[in-house]
Amino acid sequence: MKEKIKVILADENQKAIQEIYEQFNDDKYNVIATATDGESLLELCSKHNPDLIIMDVVLPKCDGFKVMEQFIKLNLHPIIIIHSALALDGFINRAINLGAKYYVIKPFEMSLLKDRVNDLLMNEKTKDKMYSKENLMPNKRNNVLEEKITNIFITVGIPAHIKGYQFLREAIKLAIENPEIINSITKKLYPSIAQKFETSASKVERAIRHAIEVAWNRGKIENINNLFGIKVYSSNEKPTNGEFIALVADKMLIEGA
Repeated sequence: MKEKIKVILADENQKAIQEIYEQFNDDKYNVIATATDGESLLELCSKHNPDLIIMDVVLPKCDGFKVMEQFIKLNLHPIIIIHSALALDGFINRAINLGAKYYVIKPFEMSLLKDRVNDLLMNEKTKDKMYSKENLMPNKRNNVLEEKITNIFITVGIPAHIKGYQFLREAIKLAIENPEIINSITKKLYPSIAQKFETSASKVERAIRHAIEVAWNRGKIENINNLFGIKVYSSNEKPTNGEFIALVADKMLIEGA
């Protein structure tokens, strides 16, 4: 009987771990352990020496980059697959330089991720570093769009680990593709996002509002005003969800998104 590929999963989000577990724990792959922080991941890898690690780089206690640095010191050589909301070239290049074989931007289809991992393992003998800056969507324009939105979120202080980050990013993309949707934010925009992420429209609305509040509470109002080139807001006022989505989408459309 052929030995299964030993897999360890790492993500601070238990739901994400469960989704990947369900996709990979089969007759070919054996998920032997899961971790929700970097320190636990290092301990598990030292103990089990897995063949494959599927991990986020945003991990508590010890981030994914530091984990990969420790793999080098510990002489561990697993195949590393990164899945992350961090879409900047700097993050991707750093991960690849530290040994990641593939980099997929969230959100993505689990079945497609598995197809890519299967392809990677089949071509392992080539020893070429393989990675993707894609988010498993077909066109290059979407990759550029993802990077621009990520840049804006970093500038205004919206952290990648909160749920509203994903919803807000999707909302901006929808508003760029169809500017009229901003006029039907409760009837079309929120429900569309909710359907994609298998949640409710009300949870989408609350998560986006929270993401905007986080940015304002961090006091990066000057960054926000500089981003748009005018004094849009003061620290005592913040935009509604629809205003912020429209503001970012309009800026990107003007810049040729």
